[in-house]
Amino acid sequence: MFPPKLKAGDVVRVVAPARSRAMVMEHDHTGVIASRFAELGLTLTYGGHVDERDAFDSSSVASRVADLHEAFADPSVAAILTVIGGYNSNELLPYLDWELIRANPKILCGYSDITALQNAVLARTGLVTYSGPHWSTFGMRDHFEQTLRWFTSVLFDTDPVALTPAAHWSDDLWFLDQDKREQIPNDGWWPMRPGSGEGRIVGGNLCTLNLLQGTPYLPSLDGALLIVEDDFESHPATFARDLTSLLQLPDAANIRGLAIGRFQKASRMSRPLLEQIIANQPIPAGVPVLANIDVGHTHPLATFPVGGRGRLVVGGAGTDTGLTLLRH
Repeated sequence: MFPPKLKAGDVVRVVAPARSRAMVMEHDHTGVIASRFAELGLTLTYGGHVDERDAFDSSSVASRVADLHEAFADPSVAAILTVIGGYNSNELLPYLDWELIRANPKILCGYSDITALQNAVLARTGLVTYSGPHWSTFGMRDHFEQTLRWFTSVLFDTDPVALTPAAHWSDDLWFLDQDKREQIPNDGWWPMRPGSGEGRIVGGNLCTLNLLQGTPYLPSLDGALLIVEDDFESHPATFARDLTSLLQLPDAANIRGLAIGRFQKASRMSRPLLEQIIANQPIPAGVPVLANIDVGHTHPLATFPVGGRGRLVVGGAGTDTGLTLLRH
């Protein structure tokens, strides 16, 4: 089930299923954010509890659930955008009204810890959600153009989107100092295993996705096109065992492809290390594996549909390699 696309004049509700907006506002970029959404013709509104803040830089389960329920139930709201990620959006899952969400399909966009919420929504309702920039991401003053192009291509339009490597990327604390940004030349995608495959997209942040194992909130991996990434806290050995854990699930034996996002510098992941990790995984022959794509905790950040359909092609020397979002 696909939600209606965005259009000029729509209302976007901002909620905080993980960390609070009060934490983000320690570095206030709301002027840039407001300007960007005005240019898109979108009106921002905010959940009533987004600024509550507890010892975990979050708010109570009841507050977060209430804001999500209100956003889905409000007929004036076309899309829901998360403030930022964090660590605890999976706390909400037993308390969500899945029938309410199913009856009011609308865009839900965010990434990182929001992965738990997105994949649970897919598993319990069949609604397609979107791994993409948070509300706070729109405060990036410079070098935001490619992230915005991907966001609008996926959330405003229906045509297939062929993702291609960005020319440069960044892994800096842009929100601390917008005048000191480091742009790194991109060495392109890393083909790991050749092949081609098409399937329903499942994934997001790997360590967060794995929190759903053994619960009713993990979508089936049978026939899935997996897109996963992780942040600076996941060093190579951690990423390896997390990936193995996911791929050892019984229904992962029939995945159609695996795409891995770009790693942050602090993770200390390298291409040779990742190649060694992939060589040890229970991935069937002919299933394509592609790495260093523009998803994850670096920028620019591609938007992709969790539950949508994609095609991954990884060719040999002199042949095409690509990731296409077919239905979003």
